[in-house]
Amino acid sequence: MDNTEAEEQLASEMLLNQKLEELDEAYQTKISHVYDYANFTLPKDFFKCGYECFDGSKRQEEVINCVNNCADRLTKVQKALNNEINMFEQKMGKSVLVCQLKHDEAKLQQKAGAGPDLVSCLDQAIQENIKFLPDINKLKAAFGISDDSS
Repeated sequence: MDNTEAEEQLASEMLLNQKLEELDEAYQTKISHVYDYANFTLPKDFFKCGYECFDGSKRQEEVINCVNNCADRLTKVQKALNNEINMFEQKMGKSVLVCQLKHDEAKLQQKAGAGPDLVSCLDQAIQENIKFLPDINKLKAAFGISDDSS
């Protein structure tokens, strides 16, 4: 590998790392409210629901069933959310891999402009995949969660 090839390789790696950092930042920005909902709002609702199960008028078995119902809702929503997040991450990972393979193939064929093609491919992949981020409102609707419960 001569100096020019080494410089191109380094430039390509830097571009890839920059795009991956941009993707991670955009992802974290978009997904942070989803994680907040799953990790704070839902558990808060679970504890509130569980507390309400102990109203003093129920027998022990009824209280246990009530608390289990509260926990089931939390578990179902968190599982659905985790599945959606995993699907998004898998789709995005595959898209990044495809871009990297196209870029590597272009380099092997010694095509000019392989670096900009990588950036273009990654930009397109990000735009296409961002619509697959989990949608809190869809999850709320799917599980019958009203806005006044959060």
